[in-house]
Amino acid sequence: MEELFEQLDFELNPLYEKIIGDLGSNGYSIIDNFFDAYEVEQLRKTLVQKFEEDAFKKAAIGNFVNETIAKSIRGDFILWMDEQELSEAGKLFYSKINDLTTYLNKTCFLGILQKEFHYALYPPGTFYKRHIDTFVNDDRRKLSVVCYLNDESWQKENGGELVLYLQNKEGVEYEKSVLPLPGRMVIFKSQEIEHEVRPVISDKRLSITGWLKTR
Repeated sequence: MEELFEQLDFELNPLYEKIIGDLGSNGYSIIDNFFDAYEVEQLRKTLVQKFEEDAFKKAAIGNFVNETIAKSIRGDFILWMDEQELSEAGKLFYSKINDLTTYLNKTCFLGILQKEFHYALYPPGTFYKRHIDTFVNDDRRKLSVVCYLNDESWQKENGGELVLYLQNKEGVEYEKSVLPLPGRMVIFKSQEIEHEVRPVISDKRLSITGWLKTR
């Protein structure tokens, strides 16, 4: 393996290798502290500022071809990120995401050519029912990525867990519940894993959510 990396002219990254191994074995990976405390704080401040400026809009379901707003299915507010017009915090975010994407393309030949990300805010009482991150008329999304920006006081009692619906080797379904802890990143196969966001009980649930896409 090390000889292969020497031929490809870049260094082995243990963290990224863990993500690749997790995706291969489980279809998902959970990485704590992918963003450090400073990065989380800067991204959180940017999200809150833009929300207070009324820049967010009510999230919809479906893609741009067939987009509807359905409060009974999801209740979050979102703001799409433009990689060309970013705050310093946004540049920090994309720097890490781009580095990961480059590594995945070089080692796994995924052919990731596009990215789309948005800030997401779930007020108390909101949720997102079970769904999958791909569309009948668009299957470009390969990997879903969620990065949590809540503060350190977030507890299980606040709700807002991400639930991944998985299957064991016998085909029996089971659930993997993930707390939205600050700095934590969850990455999973968009076309395979159904998931949901459980109702937020108290405080606002903050994150950046997006997809790594092929052409």
